[in-house]
Amino acid sequence: MAKNVRIMPCLDMQNGRVVKGVHFVDIKDAGDPVECAKAYCQAGADELALLDITATVEGRKTMLDVVQKVAQATTIPFTVGGGINDVASAAAVLEAGADKISTSSAAFRRPEVIAEMVKEFGPEKVTVAIDVDQNKKLPSGYEVYIDGGRTATGADALEWAKQVDGYGVSVILPTSKAGDGAQTGFDLPVIRAMASAVSAEIVASGGAGKLEHFYEAVQAGATILLAASVFHFHIIDIPELKDYLRNQGVAVK
Repeated sequence: MAKNVRIMPCLDMQNGRVVKGVHFVDIKDAGDPVECAKAYCQAGADELALLDITATVEGRKTMLDVVQKVAQATTIPFTVGGGINDVASAAAVLEAGADKISTSSAAFRRPEVIAEMVKEFGPEKVTVAIDVDQNKKLPSGYEVYIDGGRTATGADALEWAKQVDGYGVSVILPTSKAGDGAQTGFDLPVIRAMASAVSAEIVASGGAGKLEHFYEAVQAGATILLAASVFHFHIIDIPELKDYLRNQGVAVK
């Protein structure tokens, strides 16, 4: 039974504000996280992602006060990522009101942390995010990046996704560095390769610019459609996107 496709706006946070960059740089302000979260709930978003994009690089934990405020304002499940590197930091974010946590760099550096989190909180609470960029020397053609897309690891992205899937997580969130904020379309080969190789749900992330891009991602195997710029700046609104996908025959939540 295929799951209904869900729409997931992403709030990238820096210094307590929602921001949006292109290729993980050129950051612009996009508003207050609580106001953004409320607006997305009213617009019909199915889930919400809140990513503290500089927490890992700055070596600090996620801003729990912001998580609490967003939790009080939202009526939909929301996932928090950034600076979550062990069971204790994950527990603090969940206690602050998040429904799920996302880990990326810490999971790559110490993969057993994924197993620890799945055991502690259950697989449905744990998302592993994988930032990728093209590297033709690797078997899949894609390399894993960590530290908010700053550090190349030399690891094959598809092999890492399979390893992550082996820990039983429910969601894997690959973001293409080349696509991030560029609005040129999701990186479909990544989605396709991961969706066919793992049992976790795949999130399409990085590059949405027009309605067709979301449909292409669904066809490639994504069941959660994540975007930021096109939603924040009202290039595409969520009701419009859901209507479009339904008209294409996609089962939308």
